[in-house]
Amino acid sequence: MVGLNSDASVKRSKGPKRPINNERERALLLAALEAVDYIVIFDEDKPASLVEKLLPDVLVKGKDWAHCVSGREAVERHGGRVVLAPMVQGKSTTNTITRILAAEKMERI
Repeated sequence: MVGLNSDASVKRSKGPKRPINNERERALLLAALEAVDYIVIFDEDKPASLVEKLLPDVLVKGKDWAHCVSGREAVERHGGRVVLAPMVQGKSTTNTITRILAAEKMERI
């Protein structure tokens, strides 16, 4: 199961020009992954209440957010564990946007 930030929560977190792909498009992409059985779109800034309701055995969060794993306490209190997924260097939406804007700028020259 994947908890997916709603468009509104992404805007609050990343700014008014985000997300690049809307929540439906992002959910469809995630749903295409074999390992994903279900997607829950949440509107809160942090999914602590969702995590507390679901109480997963394993809660995975990107290592870049190690300082703030929402729901960690509830998962660990119920015997689950938190896994911090490694980030792939240079692979992020922000980096992709930067590369696209740089390429567009170069085309204008």
